Amino acid sequence: MSENTDTPMGKTVVHVDDVAPQEVVPGIVRRTLPGTPYARGWLIDFAAGMEWPEVDVHAAEERYFVLSGEVIDGGERHGPGAYVVFAPGSRHRPRSETGARMLGITVLSGRHG
Repeated sequence: MSENTDTPMGKTVVHVDDVAPQEVVPGIVRRTLPGTPYARGWLIDFAAGMEWPEVDVHAAEERYFVLSGEVIDGGERHGPGAYVVFAPGSRHRPRSETGARMLGITVLSGRHG
């Protein structure tokens, strides 16, 4: 059973598989997770053989953790347990030959949006 609670302590809890998936392109699904004015969370599932549809340019710091499968990013292979951090202004275009699930956070530095 999923719990979705917004408490006076500022705590929100969801089960990620209960968050509505949004198709980025066929074979890539994104779930937008609860966030704050300081950071946004997301979960992305890549089917085998998929590549992000365009170069992703970061206005803010972005981090992701590979939960399963393998992500190929900048010519490097990142398997389960890999934690990757991109500075503001960086760019990349991840892909996966095997399929992958990655949990990410975009750090907003106190900006709302």
